[in-house]
Amino acid sequence: MHHLKKAFFIALGCVSLALGTIGIVLPILPTVPFYLLTAFCFANSSERLHDWFIHTTVYKKYIGSYFRRRGMTKKAKCLLIGTVTAIMVPGFILMDKVPVGRAIMLVVWVGHIFYFGFKVQTITQQEADEAMAEALED
Repeated sequence: MHHLKKAFFIALGCVSLALGTIGIVLPILPTVPFYLLTAFCFANSSERLHDWFIHTTVYKKYIGSYFRRRGMTKKAKCLLIGTVTAIMVPGFILMDKVPVGRAIMLVVWVGHIFYFGFKVQTITQQEADEAMAEALED
């Protein structure tokens, strides 16, 4: 069972890494949440993959400051919440005959707003730049 769990997390981590990387050039896909999921999956599956990922430039550039300072800039929060909202609205509209689906989407959306709006610390752009510089030095 342990091997199945490990394989699941590795596969999910690879998929989220691919989607996050596509999100760099395709603005409809949010990069940061996918990279956060990648870090979580690799940390729970393979120490080697996790070590590799945290030393990549994409990790350091997109989520390194979050992990170092436990915060995001107001601009990053707004962009993240806006992207999640833009992705969820069409699905919400199309689920007009599936009230349970709409309810689930609403809970997920409110969860994003609450977590990123109130739980994640807001840092200044200077603090984010310093954290990114520190991450790139490592």
